[in-house]
Amino acid sequence: MSVLIYVELDNGSIKKTSLEAVAYGAKVAEKTGDKAVVLAIGKADASALEIAGNYGAVKVLHASDEKLSHENSLAYADALAQAAGQEGSKIIILSKSGLGDAMAARAAAKLKAGVVSGVTALPEINGSFKVTRGIFTGKAFATTELKSDVKILVIKKNVIEINEDDVASANAVVETFSPQLRDADFKASVVNVEKANSELSLTEAQIIVSGGRGMKGPEHWQPLVDLAHALGAATGCSKPVSDLDWRPHHEHIGQTGIKVAPNLYIACGISGAIQHLAGVNGSKCIVVINKDPEAPFFKAADYGIVGDVFEILPKLTEAAKNL
Repeated sequence: MSVLIYVELDNGSIKKTSLEAVAYGAKVAEKTGDKAVVLAIGKADASALEIAGNYGAVKVLHASDEKLSHENSLAYADALAQAAGQEGSKIIILSKSGLGDAMAARAAAKLKAGVVSGVTALPEINGSFKVTRGIFTGKAFATTELKSDVKILVIKKNVIEINEDDVASANAVVETFSPQLRDADFKASVVNVEKANSELSLTEAQIIVSGGRGMKGPEHWQPLVDLAHALGAATGCSKPVSDLDWRPHHEHIGQTGIKVAPNLYIACGISGAIQHLAGVNGSKCIVVINKDPEAPFFKAADYGIVGDVFEILPKLTEAAKNL
């Protein structure tokens, strides 16, 4: 028996959010007395997959068929279900993302499994199986009991802390996994991939510096970019900014854009509409810079600075460089 964890790859490496899922899965395996097994799909070197062992996995199943080189939720869900059958897995864990949600739903139908998305804590296993999940865009939490034989948990990003004590120096064994691929899963195919020209992925970034209409135009964006570079951060923006084409749409953060959960989110000239808050409320620390002391975002901020962003950003950048 094993706890099966699916990990997403980025240029052949396991994404940070997936490593969080591995650490989470290893802790679940400790509770159930099982072993933690990872499934990786796509091109990657064994050395890049072995590090899953540092987070508690004992084995990595690697499916590298050329047909699986592009993300395909139908084929990937099939592979996940087959891996679960091979390993006798009754608990399956994925990190929350567009792909993770799609795979979880399809695999749940195939395995007749119960599925809970947005999980924020380890399950309670004591004669029953209960998990806590975020609801109402993170404003509340619900406890859900799973009674199905197979259980699928989709873990919310950046809620599972990985402490130094959780990271060991133990490589996982990498085994080739060859799922049966169905033609029906490939009726749609990827013909072209255009990647966002960003230095850092918003979903993986530990620090994000984001701007709103208070930046007054695309020609005034450099101070924000300078701060991001000084902090090693990704850059984002509010919906009005992307709608005005001040910044590319792949930087749009919010309910209808990308949902992020960095350790530090710095909002520059963003008023804090509810749709934007819904996309950032998973952040561990929010800093708001706005000249309007009545801006709604201050109510959600851990730290607030009332003032002109064009005076404050250069000072923060200089301080960051000095540190």
